Amino acid sequence: MNKNSYKDGPDKEGNFGIFGGKYVPETLMPLITDLENEYEQAKKDKKFLDEIQFFARNYVGRESPLYFAERLTDLTGGAKIYFKRDELNHTGSHKINNCLGQILLAKRMNKYRIIAETGAGQHGVAVATVCARFDLECIIYMGNKDIERQKSNVFKIKLLGGNVIPVHSGRGTLKDAMNEALRDWVANVKDTYYLIGTVAGPHPYPSMVRDFQSIIGREAKEQILEKEGRLPDILVACVGGGSNALGLFYPFLDDDVEMFGVEAAGLGLDGEEHAASLSKGLPGILHGNRTYLLQDKEGQIKEGHSISAGLDYPGIGPEHSWLKEQERVKYVSATDNEALEAFELCSRYEGIIPALEPSHALSFAIRIAKKLDKKKIIIMNMCGRGDKDVETVSKIMGIEAS
Repeated sequence: MNKNSYKDGPDKEGNFGIFGGKYVPETLMPLITDLENEYEQAKKDKKFLDEIQFFARNYVGRESPLYFAERLTDLTGGAKIYFKRDELNHTGSHKINNCLGQILLAKRMNKYRIIAETGAGQHGVAVATVCARFDLECIIYMGNKDIERQKSNVFKIKLLGGNVIPVHSGRGTLKDAMNEALRDWVANVKDTYYLIGTVAGPHPYPSMVRDFQSIIGREAKEQILEKEGRLPDILVACVGGGSNALGLFYPFLDDDVEMFGVEAAGLGLDGEEHAASLSKGLPGILHGNRTYLLQDKEGQIKEGHSISAGLDYPGIGPEHSWLKEQERVKYVSATDNEALEAFELCSRYEGIIPALEPSHALSFAIRIAKKLDKKKIIIMNMCGRGDKDVETVSKIMGIEAS
């Protein structure tokens, strides 16, 4: 990998330094190779790229606004806070960016049975949406715990024609759903395309998902130059698997911009109830790649915890692990309570109800803005809207709908 640029990875084997790779059963290796070759051709194909651009504009609703959060900025008394508002995308999150790219790739490969995993449900909704649009079979694996706390998204998936398969193993969360999706893929290699929702999994998924999500950062760079005449000082995004964060960060990696990925500290990093794999984990192998993972002394994967269903994955995308070790991105954390406080502040001060995932990032953005000069500029990725979380939060806050 060329050390002169942070944007050159992965290498030909799919590695970001010691992270990444493709650790999959022999049955899947031909599919992985076919996918890798097809993607390499597709990203040079003008027709494919034009089709993505067409649907991004006319179906997803891009470009998403870069919004100056004036009241929250006044509240902190410090740096300017901008939101990259990907929660305004069709389906309500950044997930549709990647799903659009991959569904067009699946069609190109003549795969008509689409499987996926989902935690917070936003990826599941986005997959079901593109499957409905392009008339493809849709099967979504979802942990039973996540089904319970994301009922509205489960209904949306079913309404869109998707088949939601509950996963009862483990804690019934995202890790377990991904395990089942991989088992399905091994058993149905001929006609099935696995549409992974984050920058994890075997190569080429981490870099492919990153590429599809990088539209976020490319737009943000152009928008901030137009609004402020310069690049931001700081970028902030939440990290579970890490796709929204890399989508924002990647186009800025070689620029003089500080970056913070905010993990879920859950009930606190001193205990076991968190999902801070970069802060508290160790390198290991899970779901086809080598990366930082929450694991015990015997190497068994621990369960992650977060109030947010999208951040409780016990690992992280391998490029994030590499960026951590290169000290290019700093990884911090926010607790459940800090995220809830930011959720409420954003709703009341900006009239924007955020998802619990970006509420973690917003908590840190507010925290750091207070310490900075008013001339500094922060861009935070508002990667999802809070419709899916209002029932969870209302119960915690004791606010009745009636």
